[in-house]
Amino acid sequence: MMNSNSGAGPSNGGSGDGDTPRRTSRKPKYSKFTQQELPACKPILTPKWVISVFVLVGAIFVPIGVASLLASQKVVEIVDRYDDACVPPNVTDKLAYIQNATTPKTCQRTLTVTKDMKQPIFVYYQLNNFYQNHRRYVKSRNDAQLSDASKANETTLCDPEKTTKDGLPIVPCGLIAWSLFNDTYSFKHNSKNLSVDKNDISWKSDREHKFGSDVFPKNFQKGPLIGGKSLNESKPLSEQEDLIVWMRTAALPTFRKLYGRIYVDLKENDTITVTLENNYNTYSFGGKKKLVLSTSTWLGGKNDFLGLAYLTVGGLCFFLAFAFTLLYLIKPRKLGDNNYLSWNKHPAGHAGH
Repeated sequence: MMNSNSGAGPSNGGSGDGDTPRRTSRKPKYSKFTQQELPACKPILTPKWVISVFVLVGAIFVPIGVASLLASQKVVEIVDRYDDACVPPNVTDKLAYIQNATTPKTCQRTLTVTKDMKQPIFVYYQLNNFYQNHRRYVKSRNDAQLSDASKANETTLCDPEKTTKDGLPIVPCGLIAWSLFNDTYSFKHNSKNLSVDKNDISWKSDREHKFGSDVFPKNFQKGPLIGGKSLNESKPLSEQEDLIVWMRTAALPTFRKLYGRIYVDLKENDTITVTLENNYNTYSFGGKKKLVLSTSTWLGGKNDFLGLAYLTVGGLCFFLAFAFTLLYLIKPRKLGDNNYLSWNKHPAGHAGH
């Protein structure tokens, strides 16, 4: 009896003349891309090249640093810390004093102009030791609520300032809006009031895109805790520029925010009388409050760091160029043959590819 499986098909293990040999090598197909042999700029860093680059960088950075530093030095600033000075001397508990809503907190300060100040004069408030970059603080807001009136009831992520005691949604909700700075300043110069222009103190993009013109404050500062400034419920959020400036959170614990502008020239030795309301509580966390009057230049406000950084890098480049020059002159080193560099060699074994 014959086996029914015999001769049924080709053998799996056999190999005839027509069989194709299997590829067993894992070596990838040669290409200039995979072997990193594409045309490229491969400079040879000779001593002359290195010295020339350092001199060039130094020649660019040093003038920029000098110009930046000179521009910063032209800025005139008046900085006045008032958080301690505006507490009556007989008060021992500053925290209780600032939290007492019935206690008058009006304070007068006299500032002396150290140099001529050309308009516009920028008015800032500065806070120290205030961490607006804290994770819970930064997240405590609802951007959809701020920009769209139809989403006014959305208070997700706004803990713990989401709703009032009665469960009504707060607009704008969140800790950032709740802690809005509420000190106020008014100025007198030569017995005349100096008006502070508070228009266009915020970013235009914020006013037009992040804060809706149809969104109005609702139930604000009516939650379990009263925070900072109250808002005018008849004005849309896009016009509440103090709020918009405050809600662009600072990255560092010491920061300044624009309060307004004064369009009057001030002369050296002029005196300015400032009447302020010391309302904002920085005593509970050991913070400081300062009033800043400042001019500006093409570089902006006073910032010595940028100029010093450019000068430092430029000076370091000049020093390294000088050091390498001395080393090259005192102990020169003969360069090798460039033909032995790997990228100057023809790749062997690939003539057929």
